[in-house]
Amino acid sequence: MGLFSFLKGKPKTDLVELIRNGAKLVDVRSKGEFAQDHAKGTSNVPLDTIAAKAKAWKKDEAIILCCRSGMRSGAATSQLKSMGFTNVHNAGSYQKMQALINQK
Repeated sequence: MGLFSFLKGKPKTDLVELIRNGAKLVDVRSKGEFAQDHAKGTSNVPLDTIAAKAKAWKKDEAIILCCRSGMRSGAATSQLKSMGFTNVHNAGSYQKMQALINQK
């Protein structure tokens, strides 16, 4: 550990590794947006339904969220963390999520 290692902040989570290990992949856009295009392997849970759907999920399972730009998935990440989920990550756009899946 270097003298200035604290400047780097928290280590970045390896989302590809989480995907390899079976993370839940969730697109929080509307059903219509999801139907037009989405990352292969993602399930659609619109942001306005995430709290209700999440009640059936394990609070410690790896969950990676995406949307069109990262804003809604960021909101969903915050919402899930406030509900006690401990392994939730915002991938940003669904195109970025597809790129992560392709690296798997």
